[in-house]
Amino acid sequence: MNLLFANDAAGTYPPSYYAASTDTLPPLPPLAGAVQVDVCIVGAGYTGLSAALHLAQRGYRVAVLEAHRAGFGASGRNGGQVSSGQRIEQDAIERMVGRDDARKLWQIGEDAKALVKHLIATHDMGTRFRPGVIHADWQARDVPHSHAYAEKLAREYGYDQVKPLNRADIQAIIRSDAYQGGTLDMGAGHVHPLAYALGLARAAQAAGAQIFENTFVETITQGTRVCARTRNGHVEADHLLLAANGYLGGLAPQVAARVMPINNFIVATAPLPQGTVLTQDVAVADSKFVINYFRQSRDGRLLFGGGESYGYRFPDILKTVRKPMLQVFPQLHDTRIDYAWGGTLAITVNRMPHFARIAPNILSASGYSGAGVGMATLAGRIMADTIAGQAEEFDLMAALDLPQFPGGSALRSPLLALAMTWFALRDRLGW
Repeated sequence: MNLLFANDAAGTYPPSYYAASTDTLPPLPPLAGAVQVDVCIVGAGYTGLSAALHLAQRGYRVAVLEAHRAGFGASGRNGGQVSSGQRIEQDAIERMVGRDDARKLWQIGEDAKALVKHLIATHDMGTRFRPGVIHADWQARDVPHSHAYAEKLAREYGYDQVKPLNRADIQAIIRSDAYQGGTLDMGAGHVHPLAYALGLARAAQAAGAQIFENTFVETITQGTRVCARTRNGHVEADHLLLAANGYLGGLAPQVAARVMPINNFIVATAPLPQGTVLTQDVAVADSKFVINYFRQSRDGRLLFGGGESYGYRFPDILKTVRKPMLQVFPQLHDTRIDYAWGGTLAITVNRMPHFARIAPNILSASGYSGAGVGMATLAGRIMADTIAGQAEEFDLMAALDLPQFPGGSALRSPLLALAMTWFALRDRLGW
């Protein structure tokens, strides 16, 4: 079974709030016959569409092959948060690579955020960047660390956008007794993720890139000219970019050893009276290992994400997400849920993104571990720069030591499920 087709109808967006609240692109034709281009891209999510846009702007002939629709995967289904820095804290990155490269990685994370803002401001994206992301701590013992980290970022990285929140501060914003404090990052923000993906697609098309939908890549043949074959045609190119993230499947086994797909789920309530759950237009991600994340839509719905699964088929999404939602907001017990959807993202062992040269003319970027809105967008630009001869950032990212999942691709899912069960138990018991 392939994750691309395990839970979704072919060539359609899932019945999400996002798909219901934005204008999708007219369907684009599938690939038919032979196409010759400079660069072939597999996947029309943030990574692939950003790469296509930046390459086309440089004058490259680009073809993007998408198994379903542009923005179909995690790019069109996620929580919409655009975070600062990398997915993990700078302390951990400093231990991993040293302070000099840690500063470079921080700047790459900030460049990702700046690129999202720039693209939204430059192109008709159908969304805007809404500032403010709260990190919310469940345990009082974690609050001092969150405050100390905000001080570290200001002192050592010159980043002064993070405000410490005590228990009273955070409960004045989040109408819940669940959180004991945290931080508010006004340099981070949130967007409508599908509208943003479709904005990237329109911009890439306007720059000259071709996007083929309902075009599943069956095989890739390496060589001086790379060939991507589909059921009804093939693309030959000087360069190939793999940008399918959690939906990559078996196209690159060396990526699969370090990047694992997992499923995550979101519900959208009926519109709520003002102040029911949030008193400010901010997004929230909490401190649980299986993270809860939420924000409100422009029409007042709570968009709440929580719960994970590790197989091909989605569980009962409403049941999976409703439980953590009511732990945070018990006042929503009788609130109607209008939308419930799932999607597949990809994680790495240490939560840093995975960049790799599969061959001299084949590049891959994936494994954004829940921070893909910004990082995937930048990854596309970084791969475009690399093809154009500016490989410094790609090489820095590719040099990160990302461990393989224990047991390889065959055992990674059951082993991770076992580990996540343990961490979920810790979350429930407050360890």
